[in-house]
Amino acid sequence: MTKMAGPDSKAEKMSPIPDGTGRSSAPVEKIGTFASLRIHNFRLLLIGTTLSNAAQWIQQLTVSWLVYNLTGSGTILGTINMVRSVASLAMIPMAGLLIDRLNRRNLLLIVNGWLFTITFTLGLMLLFGYSNILYLFVFFFLGGMAQTIDMALRQVLVFDLVTRSLTPNAVALVQTGWSLMRSFGPGIGGLLILWLGPGGNFLIQAGAYALIAVTIMQITFPARKLGAVQRSSLDSIREGIRYVMKERTTRAFMMMGLVLPLLIIPIFVILPPIYAVKVFGDESGKVLGFLMASVGVGGIAGGVVTASLGNLERRGLLQIASLFLLSLSLIGFAFSTTLLVALPLLALGGFFEMIFLTTNQTLLQLSIPDHLRGRVTSVVNLNMALMPLGGLIAGIGSDLLGGPKMITIILAGIAAIIPFLVLLCSPTVRNYRLSKAIAPDPTSTPSLTIDVL
Repeated sequence: MTKMAGPDSKAEKMSPIPDGTGRSSAPVEKIGTFASLRIHNFRLLLIGTTLSNAAQWIQQLTVSWLVYNLTGSGTILGTINMVRSVASLAMIPMAGLLIDRLNRRNLLLIVNGWLFTITFTLGLMLLFGYSNILYLFVFFFLGGMAQTIDMALRQVLVFDLVTRSLTPNAVALVQTGWSLMRSFGPGIGGLLILWLGPGGNFLIQAGAYALIAVTIMQITFPARKLGAVQRSSLDSIREGIRYVMKERTTRAFMMMGLVLPLLIIPIFVILPPIYAVKVFGDESGKVLGFLMASVGVGGIAGGVVTASLGNLERRGLLQIASLFLLSLSLIGFAFSTTLLVALPLLALGGFFEMIFLTTNQTLLQLSIPDHLRGRVTSVVNLNMALMPLGGLIAGIGSDLLGGPKMITIILAGIAAIIPFLVLLCSPTVRNYRLSKAIAPDPTSTPSLTIDVL
């Protein structure tokens, strides 16, 4: 039994409250931790996105293991991620235009099919002994192009499939799934390397993309107007860029989002293989799996906590506090010498990272009008395209500074200063309220099918 939830549903019946900015804010109703799971189409999207995250985390561990074992160089480990950044930067302007212009189901299927093809091909090549580092560079370039579209598209689809009042909860659940796979994906990846080798590992990832295609075919996407079709491609891309430059709120949250890919995520992604070998003396991959899994466990807890925040208004202050505590956790991790100390500190880092990431992404997306969401999201995602640059800095820093500890302290220390600067200098972030963010967007209100549980 289903009922239709549109502009008259309980989730959208909120009396607007003028806030003096030209757009009304609204009182926030109490929302349960798993409220978004009532929506059938969102459940399917969540399953597919979680499978995609599993493939990506298994891939990240496998490639890191391959590269470091082939070269023994943190610099090359960072450089191969830079290749993905170049591909992302090349694709980002077109990604938003494709999302706003094309049928989103078809686009998602095309991108997923491309990822399946290149992953399956690399798996076969590795099985037959073709483990040249050049093939990994090519794979990361081709995969980076597709993943840029996939990441932006899945962010947009959350806002297509749930009502605005449920979006903070929905984004938190998606990010919890991401952390779940960050926790279990590396461990699974390590076991697959031992059991099937790198080639078999990539074939398992290809199987995940096949399952994702099944979930895509079952999603009912809401009808929408393709407003960008009437404009030239260049004008449509410029419209998204102009919006980010003009809107102070979107710009402020985008700038805060730069901290993760440049300073934090490289510590979580690039440096763990080096910590495992140089600090904890393990070359089997077991310690690396523990390090990556501990971050994921903390992220799962952080995602559940964020999904349970309900009507907490001061989300701007929440971002500031969580970023500072995240940075302190990583500085403590850098000083640790035993796994007994290191793993809990990494888990704390994952916990606060998830709160920061989910809050930042939610408020960013809620500041974007629906008819521009694809193009603006692609511009906003420029910050994630910078992650390989942060990875390159982390890798080179590890090589030059005699190991991963000092570069971790430097990167996390810079990240710890930024919250104080934002608190002092940015009233846009400091004073931001959730009720302002979820005020209904007058440009679009799609109907949604919600299961009655």
